[in-house]
Amino acid sequence: MSHRINRRRFLKRSLSAGLGATILPGVVSAKSSNGKIQHAAIGVGGMGWGDVQQIGSHPDVEVTAICDVDTARMAAAVKKFPNARRYQDWRELLDKEGDKIDSVSVSTPDHMHASITMTAINQGKHVYCQKPLTHDVYEARRIAAAAAKADVVTQMGIQANATISYRMAVKMIRDGAIGKVKKIYAWSNKPAGNYRPTGPRPAGEDLVPATLDWDAWLGAAPIRPYKHGVYHPTWWRGWQDFGVGWLGDMGCHIVDTPYLALGLGSPVRIRAQVEPAWRDTPSRRTETWPTWQIVHYTFAGNELTAGETLELIWSDGDKYPPDHVRQHIDSHEFPKQGSLLLGEAGSLLLPHVAGPQLFPAGRFKGYSRPKIAPRNHYHHWVDACRNKVRTVAGFDYAGALTEVILLGTVALRCPDRELAWDAEQMKITNLPEANQYIRRRCRPGWTVAGL
Repeated sequence: MSHRINRRRFLKRSLSAGLGATILPGVVSAKSSNGKIQHAAIGVGGMGWGDVQQIGSHPDVEVTAICDVDTARMAAAVKKFPNARRYQDWRELLDKEGDKIDSVSVSTPDHMHASITMTAINQGKHVYCQKPLTHDVYEARRIAAAAAKADVVTQMGIQANATISYRMAVKMIRDGAIGKVKKIYAWSNKPAGNYRPTGPRPAGEDLVPATLDWDAWLGAAPIRPYKHGVYHPTWWRGWQDFGVGWLGDMGCHIVDTPYLALGLGSPVRIRAQVEPAWRDTPSRRTETWPTWQIVHYTFAGNELTAGETLELIWSDGDKYPPDHVRQHIDSHEFPKQGSLLLGEAGSLLLPHVAGPQLFPAGRFKGYSRPKIAPRNHYHHWVDACRNKVRTVAGFDYAGALTEVILLGTVALRCPDRELAWDAEQMKITNLPEANQYIRRRCRPGWTVAGL
């Protein structure tokens, strides 16, 4: 499947989707007498609890099935949706509920996103999946292709994408407020704590709680012993088998706006700098993610950019853009998280999540900001299932964005080497050993058709 995007078509489509409402062909056929969308929520603790509440608050939705590998984490959802049928294994839910539901939300650890999402798409269900869409590049490509073929309504959980501030920034960039863009910085430096484990993998094994199906939690990942407070329910993101680190988590949010605004497509080159202790410790490099990283992406330029190529630099783990870059924001301090676009006519700073700021401030005094209507990210997806609007973060877009982010995680494991990416062939062309990170292998018994 080609991810070379016709930029004029991309920009026209994403502008209408991002800032307005576009009617789509096809409408969900609810499997209930009351005409409501029959929804199944897979993963209802943590972020999943927020997801199912938001989706379930839409007047046209009835949450009829819920699932979590840890029944203790289902308590709030059971109370909120007492008539919903309950499951501990998502495979059983989709098998038994396949003819009763219209849509599925997937709010699990990253390593299970693709398996559950692909199974739901194979059944013709509309899918809302948390970010990052998948655990590896190959999965993102396959999920996007399957969703397009099945003609289902999809959305990735990048809630900031729907905010007035982020959509305003997209409009300002496309309207040429700062001129053609020369360079982009994006960063995330909120406290991470146990989200950045330094290993090694803990020895021994703890008693699995009676409420938890540990084998189902591991799912497609290799078997390892249960250790209390190490992986489930909160700290899995920093372990390579389960999550894709801070870049995979916050990158999907923060890179989204400049990527969407400029229609960047696939990078042509990627290079990563990482924490030296992680780079030089083999046991850490195969288990966890670095505590800090700086990833350089090079994209082909287009009509909205200033040169033949455009560089986007991601940093985290208390790494900010170089200090000299502050001159482009009137010497202010950088926010903890955000993005900065340097243009030929000025700069746009977008703190996460706050309104866009234009610099130099004196030059933009009196600038009239575009008017943007409020939007509920979750309800927008439901309305798309109802044939009222087009989703903005559908898998056609989210798959490509996820690829970009996950190519950064490939580069992390090949630090200080510039990788040449052939999007058509889905291959690193100048370092063959890097291609082992493009696609993982699922544990036997957990493979899904299409992946």
